[in-house]
Order: sequence, then C-alpha cells, then structure tokens
Amino acid sequence: MSSRGRKKAALYEKLQLLRSVTNSSAHSKTSIIVDATKYIEDLKQKVDRLNQDVATSQFSADQNPLPVQVKVETLERGFLINVFSERNCPGLLVSILETFEELGLNVLDARVSCSDSFHLEAVGGENEGQQDSIDAQVVKQAVLQAIKNWSESSEQE
Repeated sequence: MSSRGRKKAALYEKLQLLRSVTNSSAHSKTSIIVDATKYIEDLKQKVDRLNQDVATSQFSADQNPLPVQVKVETLERGFLINVFSERNCPGLLVSILETFEELGLNVLDARVSCSDSFHLEAVGGENEGQQDSIDAQVVKQAVLQAIKNWSESSEQE
C-alpha cells in the first residue's frame, strides 16, 4: 500500500473512531466533524454546569450550617427539585413551597417525607402567563435562600 493509501486509511479509521465516540450516525467527513463539534460543546456546557454546582454547594455550605442537599434538574416543562436533610426540619416544607410560589412555579407532583429526616422531591412547572423564564440555577439559589431563612428563623425561636 502506498503512503497516500496508508494516510487515507488512517484518516478513515480516526473518523470512524470519532464517529463512535460522539455517537454520530453521519457518514460524510464533514457531518462527523460537525457532530463532534456539537458533542464537544455539550460537554463544555456540562462541565460549566458542574462547576456552577460545585461553586454553589461550597457557597451553600459556607452560608448554611444545616447540612441540606439541594439538587435541581431541568425537565422539558419545568424542574425536578430534590431537597434532603438527615434531620427532621419542621416548617421547612412551607418555606420551600412559599419560594416556589414567589418564583411562579406550580407544584405538579411532589413526594415528601418528614419523619426522621426531611426529603422533598417535587416537579415544578412555570406558570403559563409568566413572562420571564427561569433556569435551574435560579431555582436552586432560591431554595437555598429559603433554607437559610428558615434555619435562621428556627434558631431564633
């Protein structure tokens, strides 16, 4: 095989590897590269989101002495909000629901456990008439602020 033939075979092999790594179904070189570019952009966005989550969790750990985990995921039409604390938190549910109302989120589905620990799993959808769209980070920050406010008010009682 000539040098040119080996280079062409090596390029084809690398394109097929790139195609499989990026889960591309494209067949042309250009389409494979475009799909790889989109894949890289998606990865960059995921890294940015994870960095924000790390920064937020450090921020919340510094400002919130109550060990509470808050996780917010974006769904097609709203958010999945998970709040967990290893101890029971009387009144925290009310504070979080008031925050949802302030944000204009309707609770579409929720599961709550408040026996020995506190666990809330809620699906919140934005009100239809709402002008401004909110993102998961805004929801998470608002819930963290509600927890902080609740914690401060429960310490004073």
